[in-house]
Parts: sequence; C-alpha cells; structure tokens
Amino acid sequence: MFDFQRSLQEFESDVPQRRAVAQEFLNGRSGVRRYVLGRNDQALWCTQRVKVDGVVDDGAAPGTTWNGCSVIHSDCLPAGGIVVNCSTSIRPVSAHVRLGRIEGLKILPYADLLRANPQVPLPDFVASFRADYIRNRIKWQFIEGRLTDDESARVLERIMLYRLTADYRHMSGFSVRFDEQYFDPVVSLSRTEVFVDCGGFDGDTVLQFCARNPEYKHIYVFEPSPPNFEKATARLRGRENLSLIPLGVSNAKGTVGFNSAAGSASCVTSAGAMTIEVVSIDEYIAEPISYIKMDLEGWELQALNGAKRHILEDHPKLAISVYHHPSDFWKVPKFVLGLRADYSVYLRHYSEGWSETVMYFIPAR
Repeated sequence: MFDFQRSLQEFESDVPQRRAVAQEFLNGRSGVRRYVLGRNDQALWCTQRVKVDGVVDDGAAPGTTWNGCSVIHSDCLPAGGIVVNCSTSIRPVSAHVRLGRIEGLKILPYADLLRANPQVPLPDFVASFRADYIRNRIKWQFIEGRLTDDESARVLERIMLYRLTADYRHMSGFSVRFDEQYFDPVVSLSRTEVFVDCGGFDGDTVLQFCARNPEYKHIYVFEPSPPNFEKATARLRGRENLSLIPLGVSNAKGTVGFNSAAGSASCVTSAGAMTIEVVSIDEYIAEPISYIKMDLEGWELQALNGAKRHILEDHPKLAISVYHHPSDFWKVPKFVLGLRADYSVYLRHYSEGWSETVMYFIPAR
C-alpha cells in the first residue's frame, strides 16, 4: 500500500546538490543567467519571483514575449545557465532530456524549488491530490486493492508519487502514446461492436477505433463543441453506421454551461461562454452497447450516471478518463463496481505528466 507520509518525508529530505542549485536560482548571483521552460502557473510564479532572462518554448514564433519576458528557443540557452523545467502535463521527461543535451546547462525540475523553499506554491495537481488523499485515504486504498494486474498497481504508484511531489523523475519510463489511448491490449474488439465515444473531439479516437476494428456494428460520437464537431464531421465523412451527435452527455436531459474554445479541453463549466444541450446515454441510445469511452474533462461521473441502465443490462467495456480530479481515481470505480462487481479493473497512463490516465473496466469472464 502507498505510504503517504513516508513518501512525502523522502521527497522533503535534504538533497544538498539539488537544493544548492534551487537556491542559486531563487536567490541569484551576478553573472548567473536564469530561465524557465513552459508557460503555465508554475512558470508564471517563477517570472514574478525571480528576474529571469527568458522563457523557453521551442514552438513560439520569433519575437514572442510572455509576462514581460522574451520567449526563446532552447538552442539559445547558454552553458552555465539554469533552467527550471515547469512542464508538468504531457512531456516533462522529454523536455528534461532535450535540455540535457546542452553542455554545461543546469536543469532544475520545479519540484526541486518545492524541496528547497516551503514558500514555493504547489501546482494544483499536487495540492488537490494531497488534500484528497488525506481526506479519503481508505477510498484510495480500496482502489489499490481492486486493480487486476501488476501493471495497474505500478502505474497507480508512479502517478501517486508524481501527484504527491511534482517530481517528474517518477514518470521516467512512461511515454506519450495518444494513438494507443483507449485501446490497451486488455480491450478486445469484435465485428458486433457498438462503440460510444463521449467527448469525440475532432474524431481522432473514432479513427483509431476504425483502424483497429474496421468491421463494427455502429458508432455513436457525442461532441458538443461547435469547432470540434465541425472538424469531426470533416474527418469522419463517409464512414458508415456512424452517428455524429452535437450534444453533450450527462445524467439527464438539460442544458449546462460550456467552454467551447479550449480544443480538446473544452468542458462543462458554470463560467462557460455558451450553453449546450446534454442527454443521457440511457435516454438517447436504445440498442445494446458493447464499449463506452469517456474523456469529458471532469464530467465523467455525471455521464456514467446517465448510462446506468446500459452498464447494468449490457455489461459493456468501459474506458474512463480519471485524471481530471484526483477523487475520480476512486469515485469512478466505486460507482461502476457499485452497479456491477463483475468487472476486472485496469489502469493505464499515456503521457509523461499528470494527464491522460485511463481506467478500463473489462467484463470478468
């Protein structure tokens, strides 16, 4: 079982070399050039706390500035400089490796700033995990004991360590595998598949499904964001036995606030600039379902509530994103297994950071 206190104490224990570089960045001295990689809340804090010489973003156009700082390419970094790697979500490990090819450059994970100075703010994904684990330790231990294979247990331990510390060294060995997301080998597909894609984005998951399973019975795609729906319509044009539905999914029919301008991260929110219509899967789809995928930016539990009948009657395979809220790691399996206990539960991860964790529920035979 995961030992929260011991893991936290190990993280906070003194590592002189790392602490010295972190203090050098935070306190500064004449002649030391300091940089941050990434443009997020952690990088913003660094630029406000420290006079940095640039923000590293290899994808930015020349002449770009951010928070009053010049945005530069990593090729411009000088030997002897210090870079704080603030990447946390998708590719922090790859970013570290790329920077490591620059001779004489000191690379500092943001986690080392946390270790060196308790005044450094925790990233949201760390603060929310710590708070949830402290409140719900027994429920986290429940899912630890309910996972089906050793790989799932390894994935959960690494993710918990990363969410506890923000130290992406714990994510070494993971890779970005978007093409494989929702289609782990534990998922078997057949010609009679009725696949429901909740959060279809631009049709990318459906294309992966069709490439793996070109003969299927029917596909339903729910995507309420108008820009995403337009892209999905273009990409999926000509596909047979496919219903592309411009609605969201929830526990019941109604309207909700929605942010449609965030691309793949478009989500239900009370602060949304528009409202969308939502339906329940149970209301909308009459035929039996064999596979449901959900990536709804934190709205998965509401959508699962609207699919109770199909889960109970059809016993479909489920691939549910659980990374948006730390409590989803235990709330989602608690809900699904409360309906049917005869599922095998697997956990897989598809990035080097805190995002893209999928929990699979496979009917036990």
